[in-house]
Amino acid sequence: MTVTVKKPATYQDLCALPETVVGELVAGELVASPRPANRHAGATTALVGELSGPFQWGRGGPGGWWIFHEPELHLGSDILVPDLSGWRRSRMPVYPDEPFFTQAPDWVCEALSPSTASFDRVKKMPVYMREQVGHVWLIEPVNRTLEVFRREHDRWVLAGNYAGDQLIRAEPFEAMELSLEMLWYPSRLPSR
Repeated sequence: MTVTVKKPATYQDLCALPETVVGELVAGELVASPRPANRHAGATTALVGELSGPFQWGRGGPGGWWIFHEPELHLGSDILVPDLSGWRRSRMPVYPDEPFFTQAPDWVCEALSPSTASFDRVKKMPVYMREQVGHVWLIEPVNRTLEVFRREHDRWVLAGNYAGDQLIRAEPFEAMELSLEMLWYPSRLPSR
């Protein structure tokens, strides 16, 4: 009888993936996902637009954050690429020169799709918990929902559940009102 032992994937395996996929390593498993669909990318791009002015640059808001689109996070042996991440500048005054981050973010946003939802919820959220990420947002562009989770000790607590086109104040960005409509309808924004 022959026993085959599967070796854990490496960073070199991840780098060898084609540019048409997003690769991540969780618990030694290499997971490759297709690039985001237009609704998915539109929602996260719109959210960056909503948050960057007031929270990253302090325009009309409190400032104090670094917000990144698809950063590569090296968290222990796990390598994750969330759709969006944010760090409080009080914890990370300047961002690193490396092409990745080793410091866990304070906030992560994952845009769910049928092909990634279970991976984001079941595999990635425990890593975010282990690394003490303070908040995780799960956006579902097709169903037009946003779930906001807050870490409390060793569990995730649902801090807000939003749907449709409402205006919201959601942790950790409750200092400003955000429009959910911007996330679902980026192509319907007024042109200048």
